[in-house]
Amino acid sequence: MFTPPVDPDTLLERLAKAAGSEPVEIALLGRAGEYTRFAGGRIHQPQNITETQFTVRAIVDGHAARAACGTLGGLDATVKKATELARALAEMAGAPGPHAIAAPAGIPERNLWHDDTAAFDAGARAALASSAMKKNEAAAGMFGRAVTQMAVVNSAGVAHHTVATEASGSMTATVDEGTSHWIDLHRSSGALGIDEAIARTVREATAGRGRGPLPDGRYTVVLGPQAAGELIGFLPDFGFAGELAAAGVGLLTDRPGAEVASPIVTVTDDAAAPAGLPIGFDLEGTPKSRVALLDKGRVGAAVTDLATAHALGTTSTGHAHVAREEPPRPVAANLVLSPGDRTEEELIAGVERGVYVQRFWYTRLVDRVTGTITGVSRDGCFLIENGRLAAPVAGARFTHSVLDLLASVDGLGRELRSQPVMNVWNGAATAPALRGHDFRFGAAS
Repeated sequence: MFTPPVDPDTLLERLAKAAGSEPVEIALLGRAGEYTRFAGGRIHQPQNITETQFTVRAIVDGHAARAACGTLGGLDATVKKATELARALAEMAGAPGPHAIAAPAGIPERNLWHDDTAAFDAGARAALASSAMKKNEAAAGMFGRAVTQMAVVNSAGVAHHTVATEASGSMTATVDEGTSHWIDLHRSSGALGIDEAIARTVREATAGRGRGPLPDGRYTVVLGPQAAGELIGFLPDFGFAGELAAAGVGLLTDRPGAEVASPIVTVTDDAAAPAGLPIGFDLEGTPKSRVALLDKGRVGAAVTDLATAHALGTTSTGHAHVAREEPPRPVAANLVLSPGDRTEEELIAGVERGVYVQRFWYTRLVDRVTGTITGVSRDGCFLIENGRLAAPVAGARFTHSVLDLLASVDGLGRELRSQPVMNVWNGAATAPALRGHDFRFGAAS
């Protein structure tokens, strides 16, 4: 059965009873997922994974503490533990703290359930895997569906619950030394266009045979949606996350309102976007606001939770998040680079000599101030000559400023593709292809 991991019928009432009348907030993150993996000419490691986590935040005299459990039956003890920890913190502090729970607010209704994803069962996924392996005997990848469930209740009267579908796919094709990779995710499985993605990935791997090294240098580049999405995923690290803004670190402090990217570049965190994996409220029960990190090239605003908004003297944008093995912090979970009106072919046609980059891999932040990252290009990458894809090239090391590249963008594709953001609940970065200039590969000065 393709159903939520926790019975929704009486969920909010049970959470409210556990929360009680003291300042307590309880959030549920649940997922029931089914994944069909394939490699080596066969389906392997099919998995059904169900996970639930209840997080409790208790507040005593403005001091907050958290505890967590995996079942409804453990909630009472978890609330007690979080409250005891918060009380101990308040006693040690000897003065009121800044923390509070959210006040009730309406959440715009939005249907996040797609019947095509509900029908994306093991048979349908196995048929697609078989098709991929027939087209490319070395194909490897995964097709999956999931039910995401999220609920937040607090003792002030907040009570939100949503159930959403989630479809995902990835595939790597290999032909001799030529490779190509595809990944996408969406609430709707039909939006993934998997049949065409399989065919395109095999074509690109075939074209990638005989690839040679890319000479060091600065190039005009056309980045595919996967490469562009990887870059915009770094924007919060440049000061658009609330804890950085509250600490006076990054672009919002150093260059508020400054033009740091091309006027055609707008990057938002948007829970109402049709792409990615949007959800309309955060783990504190605050409605998610649309936040423009870059607004027509200019420095916009940061995503915040209750604590960082208090430090900044603003209101929460609804981006509270708790990840495994990380402290609670505000997170941009549905980043979207607004598309343009070009096809990838049209972007490529405008380049006399340059490089097409399918995706980046093993990227790391180098310098927060300049927005510099490092990594390597990977899979279906090609020289561009006279407006056409030419010789395939192997992966190459780069170290470059994301902001410098975004400042040079003069064309955006119209097709969006999404990829997961690591360790972010329902996190996605969504982007079209883009064209930019003077991108440094290797040891070029």
